[in-house]
This record gives sequence, C-alpha cells and structure tokens, in this order.
Amino acid sequence: MSRIELFTLIQAPPERCFDLSRSIDLHVVSTRQTGERAVGAVTSGLLGPGEEVTWSARHFGIRQTLTSRITAFDRPRHFRDSMVRGVFRRFDHDHFFTARGEGTEMRDVFDFESPLGPLGRLVDAVVLERYLRRLLERRNEEIKRVAESEAWRDLLS
Repeated sequence: MSRIELFTLIQAPPERCFDLSRSIDLHVVSTRQTGERAVGAVTSGLLGPGEEVTWSARHFGIRQTLTSRITAFDRPRHFRDSMVRGVFRRFDHDHFFTARGEGTEMRDVFDFESPLGPLGRLVDAVVLERYLRRLLERRNEEIKRVAESEAWRDLLS
C-alpha cells in the first residue's frame, strides 16, 4: 500500500475549506488537465455523508471511471472518500481541517493500492505516487486560490 500526505495552509476558516474540498464543481475545475467530470450519482454541488460520485477522466491516455463514496463525515474537521468501483485495488482519501490562527491547515492522507500484486506495487512506487501527488497538489492549489478569494461565494452560495 502507498501513502501520500500533504499539508496546505489556507487563509480561510475550516468550514469554507471543508465545503470547498467536497465540491464536485471545484473538483472538476481543479482537475481540468485530465478532463475529469462527474458522470454518475451526484454530479454537482457538495457531497454529503454516504453519497457517491462517479468520475470519468483521462489518465495516461486512457479514459477511466471511478466511483467513490463519502464514508466518514465530521464537518468541519474530517471526511473520507473511498473508492467503491474503479481501477485501484483500493483507495481512501482522508481530508482533515484544523484551525490555525486566522486560517486552516488542510491535511490530505491518500492511501492507495494498485491491482496486480508485486507489479502493481512497483508501478505505485515508480509512477503513481509522483503522478497522484502532483494531481493532489494542483487540486489543493485551486482550493486555496478559491478559498482565499471571493470566488468561494459562487460555489457555496
């Protein structure tokens, strides 16, 4: 199993960061380089407890679909989305939000495992960890940009 952990400081309250992190519409904007879009279950707005979204995106030149479900929800401190169908053997993405002064420390913990046993572990270590880290960093940059500007009002009104 592989793990990616990221910390992002955002000058906005935890509630705003939490809600932007579960916004399907912001997710689509933050992953535009992969052409990601919501194609099933909940397809816009904010994901809530137990809700699912099916994503379609192009990664490594291949169109893929993946369905995830919100499996833990404690607003505004933590939520988890877990894959229920897709190419990975498994993945869980925990989102943690801690107030820090006037802002928020957003911590992502992304645990994943590819199929194919030893070959999958090699692909995880050599290719996927770096690729997924960069994808998450871009997403967090977009969350930070929106949360620290007035743009959040358009997504959370």
